[in-house]
Amino acid sequence: MPPPPPGMTLCRLPTATLGLPLSLPCFLSRPRLSLAARRARAVAARASSSSSSSPDSSFGSRMEESVKKTVADNPVVIYSKSWCSYSMEVKALFKRIGVQPHVIELDHLGEVCNGAMRTCSAVHLLTGSLTIHMSFFTRKMAKDINPHLDGRKLLGGANFASAGVGILNDTGIQFANIIRIQKQLRYFQQYQSRVRRLLAGDGDGAATARLILRQLHGMGARRVLVTGSGPLGCAPAELALRGSRAGECDAELQRAAALYNPQLVDMIRGLNADIGADVFVAVNAYRMHMDFISDPAAYGFVTSKVACCGQGAYNGVGRCTAASSVCPDRSVYAFWDNFHPTERANRIIVSQFMDGAQEYMHPINLTTILAVDAAAAAATFN
Repeated sequence: MPPPPPGMTLCRLPTATLGLPLSLPCFLSRPRLSLAARRARAVAARASSSSSSSPDSSFGSRMEESVKKTVADNPVVIYSKSWCSYSMEVKALFKRIGVQPHVIELDHLGEVCNGAMRTCSAVHLLTGSLTIHMSFFTRKMAKDINPHLDGRKLLGGANFASAGVGILNDTGIQFANIIRIQKQLRYFQQYQSRVRRLLAGDGDGAATARLILRQLHGMGARRVLVTGSGPLGCAPAELALRGSRAGECDAELQRAAALYNPQLVDMIRGLNADIGADVFVAVNAYRMHMDFISDPAAYGFVTSKVACCGQGAYNGVGRCTAASSVCPDRSVYAFWDNFHPTERANRIIVSQFMDGAQEYMHPINLTTILAVDAAAAAATFN
């Protein structure tokens, strides 16, 4: 690598947050100052800029407003230097996750960040940081956990480690973009919160369901079946959508159902205990479906992968219409269309509603409920 140009220093920027094995070189046109010194310089520059009434000051104000408008008008904004390898990696990261940021290459604008009131100086004043690379997500400088780390991506885990940090904030002060220990802890808290929301459903679905069930009880409902999540990953629609090669169920969707359903049972168990009666019954729709999906021949089906009516792979693309391909005998198919079981499959499910053991109907099945309620009614009128 050639030596840095005169007046510039060569720094090693840690890239642990990008999942890269090596530190990447990046030239910074500034001396290595302490964090306090950098903040003091930014504050002083802001004060100097605001107190000046020169044409340069007016131009600087316009540049600040231009930066603010750019950030406000775009969900993701990156102020970059085209030759900086750290900036290159950040742009490549967004490309890998399918996000198209609005990128401003400061060197293409003739920026040298030498104190003149230009774009990069305006960014420095607005953020209080002298780092060349800046990323903004939805109008805020990138200081929180990646906003694109959500949904099923959360289940893969997250790493908040950053090379060069220590217990004290001054450790690694020579590096411009490290994640200090307190920020790592904040990231972990945000990650926990997102995982909880994912497992409970959007808007804390478990708490919302509990509230709705209590309202039903308050309105007089005394027997309520609460159906859990079925094996969504095995529906013909998902097999087609996710490109299943041999009819295997989608693992991520199956895992989501496996995480949710036990929580549903626990919630219903606690709610019934609070009420003092078995008002609510958890229906294990996942198990009921998986019995004939995993072994269709045992239930008289020729397939549990291909729908009777539909089009495309597994007949799982689109709705069942007059133009669809229709099987000659729906009674030997587990699925009628891309999501719904056939009548014969539904009869198998209903039989578990009526007589299923506790792993299917918790705490009791419908036959037991009818017998208990009939006995209670007879005792009341006798």
